[in-house]
Amino acid sequence: MGVEEELLLVSAAGQPLPRSKAVKDETDGVDVELELTRAQVETNSPVCETSDELHRQLSAMRSRLAAAAAEHGGRLLAIAAPPTGAAAHLVTQQPRYEEMEQRYGLLAREQAVCGCHVHIDVPDKEAAIRVSNHLRPWLPALLALSANSAIYLGADTGFASWRAIMWSRWPCVGQPPYFESAAHYDALVETHLASGSIMDERMVYWDVRPSSHLPTVEVRVSDVPLTVAETVLHATLVRALVMTALADGTLGPELQPEVLRAAYWLAAKDGLTGNNLDVRTTEVLPIEKVLDLLIHHVRPALELLDEVERVESTVGRLLREGNGAMKQRRAFREGDDLIALTEATR
Repeated sequence: MGVEEELLLVSAAGQPLPRSKAVKDETDGVDVELELTRAQVETNSPVCETSDELHRQLSAMRSRLAAAAAEHGGRLLAIAAPPTGAAAHLVTQQPRYEEMEQRYGLLAREQAVCGCHVHIDVPDKEAAIRVSNHLRPWLPALLALSANSAIYLGADTGFASWRAIMWSRWPCVGQPPYFESAAHYDALVETHLASGSIMDERMVYWDVRPSSHLPTVEVRVSDVPLTVAETVLHATLVRALVMTALADGTLGPELQPEVLRAAYWLAAKDGLTGNNLDVRTTEVLPIEKVLDLLIHHVRPALELLDEVERVESTVGRLLREGNGAMKQRRAFREGDDLIALTEATR
């Protein structure tokens, strides 16, 4: 497995800092990519075999990148939407991003949101398509766990994941369709390309997709989590879900699209503080119960990975103490330092 974390650069006072290229140039030995806006960077972990190895790699990359940001008078935040500043941002001066700005206008300039993408090795594209179908019921739970963008531009949005709401404005995003085959996937992508709604296959932003350049399935539903431990939890659950899907061998369950849409919206709105849906049955359940169902679903895979204790203890702690969104909202309400809370140091 491998993980990409998008992180936000801000000034000492907390305003978005458009210095991504300068910061990237200070990070020899760390795989860092520029993102759509100049106040964002993305770290790419090496391929990892265990969750402990992933934790070490992500911690080291956050630390190195935070030090590079400090060299340029900045701070590195693990937060999924800018907590202060203005809505529009400077777009990175690369041909692809400049074309996106030309085509999509303010949508591109307002897109300084940070996600977390998990890559898991799969045998082939057909396997990736089956995995996508099997993961669809559990994507809202993964979003609820990772929600980390409650505060946006100095205001409480009323949502746990405002990133998910902003991200939903793009074409070809969110819940992936139910695919009958890799050919079905390719045909839908070709329709988007032919219509001009997307520039190229890299703009297929469904929350699960076959990677266009790696032998992996990529899961993109998550806000960038507040802590490394939460990112590792997310990646471990995704890995277990992929293992469970591959072991099943079927095409996966069909779901009512509007039920899945409702579950997504509830996850973005309430995160870990309200109800959600078992989308397989349409039953309304407390989010704690939905997470219990998720862990039960992947328990055999977690046992193979020797990760049951990590997952159960980390989920329990988040439910007790709060995830990023809950901690952000608490700090904002009490007048605490939101920038210090979200610095990417843990």
